[in-house]
Amino acid sequence: MTTFWSTWICVLTIGSLIGLTWLLIGTRKGETKGSVDQTMGHSFDGIEEYDNPLPQWWFMLFAGTLVFAVGYLILYPGLGNWKGILPGYENGWTGAHEWEKEMARADAKFGPIFAKFAAMPVEEVAKDPQALKMGGRLFASNCSVCHGSDAKGAYGFPNLTDSDWRWGGHAETIKTTIMGGRMAMMPAWGEVLGEEGVKNVAAYVRHDLAGLPLPEGSKADLQAGQQAFGTTCVACHGANGQGTEAMGAPNLTHPAGFIYGTSLTQLEQTIRHGRQGHMPAQNELLGNDKVQLLAAYVYSLSHGLNTERLQAEDNRE
Repeated sequence: MTTFWSTWICVLTIGSLIGLTWLLIGTRKGETKGSVDQTMGHSFDGIEEYDNPLPQWWFMLFAGTLVFAVGYLILYPGLGNWKGILPGYENGWTGAHEWEKEMARADAKFGPIFAKFAAMPVEEVAKDPQALKMGGRLFASNCSVCHGSDAKGAYGFPNLTDSDWRWGGHAETIKTTIMGGRMAMMPAWGEVLGEEGVKNVAAYVRHDLAGLPLPEGSKADLQAGQQAFGTTCVACHGANGQGTEAMGAPNLTHPAGFIYGTSLTQLEQTIRHGRQGHMPAQNELLGNDKVQLLAAYVYSLSHGLNTERLQAEDNRE
C-alpha cells in the first residue's frame, strides 16, 4: 500500500474514533440529570418521549466499543501499513498467516500418524480402528455432500456400501479414483435410435438384463431392443451388459447400481439424452497420506469391515 493511501486510512480511522469519543462525551455532559417529567416536545400516535438521560450501562457499552477498537488497531493490522504489535508474525498478523501456523501445528502433530498409515497397504489400513475413525472424519468433511453421511449415495451419486463399482472396487483402484477423480459420459442415443428404438432398448435393459418387470401394457419390442443394444451399447457395457470398469460403464444386470433410477421412464431418459458424471480429484486438496485413510474407510464400507465393532475392540484393549 502506498504512503498516501496508508495515511488516508489512518486519518479517516483515527479521526472517526476521536469524533465518536467527542460526540459521546459531549452529549453525556449536556443531558438532563435524573428522571424528569419534561418531554421532547413531539408526539407519535399519542405517545410522547421523555427527556431522560441515557442509561449508565448503555453509555458504558458505547465507551467499551471505543476502547476495544483502539486495542484492536494496536494489536492487529487496520491502520494502513501498520502491522500490529501481536508477536509471532514476521509480516504482521493476517488470517492467512494464522491459518498457516495452525496447519503447521496440525502437521507436526498428525503428520507421523498419516505417514505410518501411508506406508501400509490400504487393505491393512482398513482394519485399523484409529485409521477408520480418521478416514470417517475425512469422508464426512469431503465426500458426504455427494455420497451422503451414510455413504449410500443419492440420485446421480453411487452407493459406496455395496459391491457395484463403476471403476472397480479393489483397494488401490478406490485410491486411484479418489486421487485423480473420474469423468464419465454416456452419449445421447435419441437421434440415432429414434423414439421407438429408445423405448425398445430401455425395455430390454430393464426386463432382460436387470430382471425387472415391465409396466402393464408395455408394447416395447424386446427382440428389437436386444438387436439395438448389440450394435450401440455393447461397446461399453459388454455383450452381456455387465459393464466395463476401465470405462466406468456400469453393470446393467445389477439394478441396485442404477444411480439415475430403474423405472422405464428414467431408463428411457438416460438412453435418449445421455448422462455425464464427474468426480473431482482430491489429490491437491488432501494429498496422498490423507487419501490413503479415506480410501481405506471407503474400502471398509463395502467389504464387511464394521467400523463400530473395530472401535469397540480397540477400546477394550
